[in-house]
Amino acid sequence: MPDLLVPLYSLPEKHICRDFSVRKPLAYESTAICEWIKDQFSSEWASEVLPALNRTPATMKIAIEELTGKLAGFCVWDCTALGFLGPIGVAKEYRGTGVGKALTLEVLHSMLEQGYGYGIIGAAGPVDFFCSVCGAEPILHSEPGLYPEVLV
Repeated sequence: MPDLLVPLYSLPEKHICRDFSVRKPLAYESTAICEWIKDQFSSEWASEVLPALNRTPATMKIAIEELTGKLAGFCVWDCTALGFLGPIGVAKEYRGTGVGKALTLEVLHSMLEQGYGYGIIGAAGPVDFFCSVCGAEPILHSEPGLYPEVLV
């Protein structure tokens, strides 16, 4: 999977996702968020988001379903490397609702506000999603990229 480059100076406006709120997590939510990420995705992703949760302010956004208060998704930046977005994940039951788009654009706008001109999406899984949501372009010769083989 290639890395993707996103020009932050030409982002579309933030996406409002009806029935969901997008916000930074609070410190006391860190353990529950990591457990949820581990259950929904992987222990590697739960480890990868720790830098985002340990910063003040956090470099993470979460999406909450307003009716139930359930965590629907998350997106982080500046975890594995500065200027990198990801991982990002949306629970299966909320895919296709616009939550992923809302999280992606919220984080990219936050990166722009921090002074980044470009964002990198490392080892992007859904390349077509990112290309359509934020104008991301594959970076030539970016495979295997920053992520080495997983330690066991």
